[in-house]
Amino acid sequence: MAPYPFGHGTHAEYVIVPARALVPKPAAVDHVQAGALPLVSLTAWQALVENADVRPGQRVLIHAAAGGVGHVAVQIAKARGAYVIGTASAGKHDFLREIGVDEPVDYRSVDVTEAVRDVDVVLDTVGGDTSVASLRVLRPGGTLVSILPVGSPELFQEAERLGVRAVRMLVDADRAGMRAVAELVEAGKLRATVAGTFPLADAAKAHELGGTGRTTGKLVLVVD
Repeated sequence: MAPYPFGHGTHAEYVIVPARALVPKPAAVDHVQAGALPLVSLTAWQALVENADVRPGQRVLIHAAAGGVGHVAVQIAKARGAYVIGTASAGKHDFLREIGVDEPVDYRSVDVTEAVRDVDVVLDTVGGDTSVASLRVLRPGGTLVSILPVGSPELFQEAERLGVRAVRMLVDADRAGMRAVAELVEAGKLRATVAGTFPLADAAKAHELGGTGRTTGKLVLVVD
């Protein structure tokens, strides 16, 4: 993941980044696996560990738990000893259980804010109305982290009213975070699910598929 301001993407055969942004690829995974990890794993790590300080025994709700960020966040939360609740359509619940979700919730058939209670941490990967509504599932003093960095000030106003904490964040390149992620990979506690691979020339098609919001796991561009 290239740091700002050196470039906002890595859709290329070669990119230039500062050496301080790089971490060796874990020997336990191939390049497709390694390519799937930096953006989503850093997002999840910074949200759950650096912003929310997830601890053993806490209850963590992860929205869109089968998605790119979500399925990695599930594994990081489990590695931290949390009880994980994950939202996804019913057809993806078996997958959620495979990656460690303790309590899958079908957001299409139930109101998540009514079905889930007493949560310590919410990871909001959806934004919009979901952000504000999810504050209601938190225990007093709980934390909601949204990976959508912009939105209505209502989120913070409602959080203050309810006695909880709301954070909006934007992922950034982080060597220490990537080292921590690499350690989880080497320990067998974190693995990306690759929903599909595309040659670099078909990057636009990959974005179109990713934009549907229906993929399970991460899409990867492959360079020969």
